[in-house]
Amino acid sequence: MDRMSPTDAGFYYAESENTPLHVGSVAVFEGPAPSYGDVVRLLLGKLPLVPRYRQRVRRVPLDLGRPLWVDDPHFQILYHVRHTAVPSPGGEEQLRNLAGRVLGQRLDLAKPLWELWLVEGLEDGRWALISKVHHCMVDGIAGTDLMQLMFDLTPDATHGEPQDWAPQRNPSSLEVVAGAVQDAVTHPLRELTRLSGTEGVRGAGRNAVRAGRSLATGVPSMARQLATPTARSLNGPIGPHRRWAWTDAEFDELKGVRTALGGTVNDVVLAAITRGFRDLLERRGSLRQGLVVRSMVPISVRQADQRGQLDNQISAVFVDLPVGEPDPVARLTSVRRQMDEHKKVLQAVDARSIIAMGDFVAPTLLSMGVRAALAAGQMWCQAVTTNVPGPRVPLYVLGRRMCSAHAYVPIAGGTRVSIGIFSYLNTMTFGINADFDAFPDVDVLSGGIRRGIDELVAAARQATPASAAT
Repeated sequence: MDRMSPTDAGFYYAESENTPLHVGSVAVFEGPAPSYGDVVRLLLGKLPLVPRYRQRVRRVPLDLGRPLWVDDPHFQILYHVRHTAVPSPGGEEQLRNLAGRVLGQRLDLAKPLWELWLVEGLEDGRWALISKVHHCMVDGIAGTDLMQLMFDLTPDATHGEPQDWAPQRNPSSLEVVAGAVQDAVTHPLRELTRLSGTEGVRGAGRNAVRAGRSLATGVPSMARQLATPTARSLNGPIGPHRRWAWTDAEFDELKGVRTALGGTVNDVVLAAITRGFRDLLERRGSLRQGLVVRSMVPISVRQADQRGQLDNQISAVFVDLPVGEPDPVARLTSVRRQMDEHKKVLQAVDARSIIAMGDFVAPTLLSMGVRAALAAGQMWCQAVTTNVPGPRVPLYVLGRRMCSAHAYVPIAGGTRVSIGIFSYLNTMTFGINADFDAFPDVDVLSGGIRRGIDELVAAARQATPASAAT
């Protein structure tokens, strides 16, 4: 039986009426648009590469075990691949409005957890694909690998014909319960046996030492965050509807800032996002000195030999975006210092071992724990910011070149805004997903991010070699 990992099960359990937990994207292509039938045939030919796309979730009675992935005996690809068009004139506003509605709707949990929308009617003869995949199936990094499902590296690529498929027999309810009980007993024992071996003991000892060092590094950071006033006005209940906005930047801009002012490209991105939230709070009359917007920043801990696997291998850190600081360079310095501290902590502890600890938690408690953690997020952070590196080479679908792509990251637990950052070729895009009622001014945030990039570029141009080296 193919059982969900603890992390994946947590994302599945956390789904609720107002909290759809799928990730997504909007990719725009040069025209002309392919036919609906061509897209369906392409996917049918590729689906054998990712069997999970024909599988649905089956919960264990009374949540005695983590949910299973089983073949959907009624799988019908025409349900998952949709066809629509945007109204005239087919500009960015019309596409954003459509994408906001499509991405804001929940996936049917009784079917395989994905959808693909073919969108026609964009200006200049272009077209788009809106994709949705539940977070329990795939994290952002693995999602980038899975673009191989339908994307090609050349415009003249050939594709195989669809193959016949027959679903495997679904286990009976008795088999499901028996398997859950057996797994609940044997899996922790296997883990304890592994840890009790010579190498396991040595590894546990090394991890204990590293964990002690990480506490010494992390405690001051946590204490500082507890004492720092956050923009709590951004937190609150989440409704069923979403607003979506986006902006973009060129890689050369970001790399120029990194070279002149220090840090990483990701540090520069977070500093630009800080300006966006600063503008938003200033417009709302909520900005004050010393205020921060605390953002959860997911970190992939997927190893090189795990790329392409359909499960989540992620950790997270919390970064205080110094919105109360008027100087853009000082904001970058603050973000850079925090990220450096977090990197030391992640290096001190085996991140995979932390994730594996979920294997010792009863699934029912896991379900309750995830929901409690999401509720706690309302008290702790105000945003989610995730950066997904994409391909630096052109991609094609049915011979049409992709022009741009924007990522969609879900919101949950009282955190009413998320920013998905995606890179493609020489462009980095910022897709902003926000609660409809809480963010009528979401365009202020997207415009502020662009202004944040511009002011950092200007500061980089004025920097001297001496200041750039510090």
